[in-house]
Amino acid sequence: MFLNCKTFFSLRYGTIDTKDLVKYAREMGVTSLALTNINITSDTWNFVKECQENGIKPIIGLECRNGHQLKYILLARDLDGWFYINRFLSDHLHKGLDFPDRAPGFPGVFAIYTWNTVPLQDLYDHELVGIRKRDINKLFRVNTTEWKDKLVILHPVTFQNDDYYQLHRVLRAVDQNILISQLEPHTTAHPDEQFLSPAALFDCFEQYPDIISNTVRIMDACRIQFDFKTPRNKKYFTSSEAEDHALLRKLAYEGMLERYGPDNAEAKERIEKELEVVQGQHFNGYFLITWDIIRYARESGFFYVGRGSGANSILAYCLKITDVDPIALNLYFERFLNPYRSSPPDFDIDFSWKDRDEIIEYVFKKYGAAHTALLGTVTTFQQNAVIRELGKVYGLPKHEIDKILDTPFAPDLSGDSVQQTILRYSKMMSNDNKSFPNHLSIHAGGILISEAPIHQHCSTYLPPKGFSTAQLDMHQAEAIGLFKFDILSQRGLGHIRDAISIIKENKGDEVDIHDVKSFMRDERVKQALQTVNTIGCFYIESPAMRQLLQKLQCGDYLTLVAASSVIRPGVAQSGMMRQYVHNYRNQDKVEYLHDIIKEVLSETFGIMVYQEDVIRIVSRYAEMDLADADILRRAMAGKYRGQGDFQKIEQQFFSNCKQLGRPEAVTAELWRQISSFSGFSFSKAHSASFAVESYQSLFLKTYYPAEFMVAVINNFGGFYNRELYFRELQKTGADIKPPCINNSDYYTRITGNTVYTGFIHIEGLEEKWMEQVLEERKQYGPYTSLEDFTTRIAPPPEQLDILIRIGAFNFDNYTKKELLWKSSLLLKAKTPHAEHIQPLFQEELPDCQLPMLSYTEHENAFEEIALLGFPLCSPFSILQHDQRRYITADAFKRYEGKTITALGYLVCTKGIYTSKGIPMSFGTFMDVNGDFIDTVHFPDILRAYPFQKNGFYILQGKVTAEYDVYSIEISYMRKIGYFEDK
Repeated sequence: MFLNCKTFFSLRYGTIDTKDLVKYAREMGVTSLALTNINITSDTWNFVKECQENGIKPIIGLECRNGHQLKYILLARDLDGWFYINRFLSDHLHKGLDFPDRAPGFPGVFAIYTWNTVPLQDLYDHELVGIRKRDINKLFRVNTTEWKDKLVILHPVTFQNDDYYQLHRVLRAVDQNILISQLEPHTTAHPDEQFLSPAALFDCFEQYPDIISNTVRIMDACRIQFDFKTPRNKKYFTSSEAEDHALLRKLAYEGMLERYGPDNAEAKERIEKELEVVQGQHFNGYFLITWDIIRYARESGFFYVGRGSGANSILAYCLKITDVDPIALNLYFERFLNPYRSSPPDFDIDFSWKDRDEIIEYVFKKYGAAHTALLGTVTTFQQNAVIRELGKVYGLPKHEIDKILDTPFAPDLSGDSVQQTILRYSKMMSNDNKSFPNHLSIHAGGILISEAPIHQHCSTYLPPKGFSTAQLDMHQAEAIGLFKFDILSQRGLGHIRDAISIIKENKGDEVDIHDVKSFMRDERVKQALQTVNTIGCFYIESPAMRQLLQKLQCGDYLTLVAASSVIRPGVAQSGMMRQYVHNYRNQDKVEYLHDIIKEVLSETFGIMVYQEDVIRIVSRYAEMDLADADILRRAMAGKYRGQGDFQKIEQQFFSNCKQLGRPEAVTAELWRQISSFSGFSFSKAHSASFAVESYQSLFLKTYYPAEFMVAVINNFGGFYNRELYFRELQKTGADIKPPCINNSDYYTRITGNTVYTGFIHIEGLEEKWMEQVLEERKQYGPYTSLEDFTTRIAPPPEQLDILIRIGAFNFDNYTKKELLWKSSLLLKAKTPHAEHIQPLFQEELPDCQLPMLSYTEHENAFEEIALLGFPLCSPFSILQHDQRRYITADAFKRYEGKTITALGYLVCTKGIYTSKGIPMSFGTFMDVNGDFIDTVHFPDILRAYPFQKNGFYILQGKVTAEYDVYSIEISYMRKIGYFEDK
């Protein structure tokens, strides 16, 4: 009877979680149920699976609306009908079209209209009219027997109860961005759109048995036969599995020749082993499609990094999908692929953000738009955002909304019914387990390539990115056997890509960035790593990572691989990072918990660092099989946490250990370490891939520091704000110039040892207008003066003012103040010609008699601070404050355990919470020499002396040391201005 049910995936309309919808139906005795969300099909397969598990027959469909107007409900009779529904909705969403008044006659699809929208005599075979409970009294003049094959019961289900009906109204107001008092009835559902028992619904229609029987007939006619275990990715890269396997073997041995030479027996043995597993799992096509994407990238000159668990595979290494040698690192192939694994292997391919769209476009063209889509994701309402939205709906001013956010459970809200209502609804919408979907978005890098047309599985929409995107998230896609290819973008690769181009242009040098093994042997690169000269380098530039590398005295690849994983929250927060550093520094004194642990974890000094370590421990210490180890690994990665798998493995782990007679204390400590990894661990292959990219960045920075830093700046930095990268550029000895109208480009450029700051960094400068200025210069030559510029461009006054203030006309023989004075006389209210037209006669320009204008040395720096956000010179050079009495970072070693006073320029902060939930913070400052000062701000100190945005701080505290890393435990802090001594 329930042909029109909605979940909260009817965005900002429905209120029922998919699982709850099925649960309520089962409790009501419903045996057949239709899901018809509004213009979206995102949770269809969750619904089907829930129905199958609860003994309910699933029917799937769609509610088609133009704005607030319901047009009709579509029900799929079978999977062919589902394909047509998805294609119909997708076409509407891609083109932004309204749904037509009448539903097209698609094969395998029923269309249901509401009463009085289509005359009964005009209905086609596939069309029906639904009678809602509140419409029954309109049937008294209708001969329903005559239309017994066209009338069905239509009882919508949108919310759970009256309380959720009120939440529905709130959601409708949020959707329309209006006060709840402004809601109009036609924009909301009717209050009766709640579950009734089938018996109660039959009682309502007891005078119309034909309508009841026809509804049952229609529901019986809808049959969705779906096997969740059937793989749905594109099957073959070529035309058959045998051909795929032959091609994969050929490519593997060609790659082996290049990577290992012709006579490496270990490589051959491993290739054969992997080929056998890949063939047995039918994953040849997955490897080859990934290889083809990489082949296209290499032929296009695109830089990329293959990472993730795929680096465990020698096939991936030989196919150049990754640059990580699994033999050299003793990587665990079973972590990547094993006979127990049903899902395809996981390749993460990173490209520069500038190249990624072209790669995606290639995939769409290669495999066809009908079979390809970006993977979607669902953004949910978060609690603070919910409170802000609800506050607006109820008309609260900002300060009252802030009050709720600051004290969400404060007793002083008890007397305010509006605030109580907001808190109640916010909890209903942002429950930890059932956060309400807010809108569809795009997965960070997933692409789906299906064997059947993509619309056989889901609808698609067209976000601003311009690529067709599935109305499926990763979990639903995997649940139906549709696994993603990860084509990701990363700014670190942009640094490398652009640095290579800039080096070739500025120095004429060709860099083979894939020659990573030589980088690892290079003494200068090793020295840069040991001295932690890593600002701008991928993954090894953050304060925490720099400190870890110093503690480990890191100078080699394997230690860097371990550091890349040890820094992850799961290892760090469990205390294992500190223990790892201790064991690393005292390798001859390591005490292992058990002989098996010593055997398995000797490489990492008794500490579980990688996911592979966990798998080995589970396998060896608890004697659990690889299938369970792989489930544990996926639960650790956060993919299936909360579905019971993790708890089952835990029970089995303790049970096995008890049967094996393992010491209880050791077992408990091992499980503590294992469980702390959840959601925050790397595979060793993943860490190795990160370390490869770190070496590539570090090589470029070591040998071409200025060019590398320009590339970092042009890719909008990394961990830090752009000012720090300009400071780092200064350290290279480059001569940094402000933006110049004749020498700068939109992005920063380097020529020789001179760097011209890019116009992109100037606050308030319009990009499109600046592009016209640069095009004029390109076509007709440099500007000879301010007069020449204003004649050729006729600039808007405020734009010209910005350019003069930043120093873009410093080549002219006037000060900035004089140029600003002249500009007011030179500007004319005229529109530039569509084409560049030189005047026949040179127009006489006004004679500018300029007054004597005062000028101070600090003015340029403060104009740069106003327009760039920072001065191009060292900020310490313009600070009017006695800097001689402060201790600098290079002297901290002499003051260990003593209280000192330092002067720091704030770089960044990191706030954390203590075990009691109290905020504290770490700070990173720069001293006058450009060295870093690391600070610790415990809760009481942070409360007494909070950070006050960027600038100079006087720092007082005790110098502490941990393994050659020095920091100040702050006892007093004060922010000072540039003119503190004035």
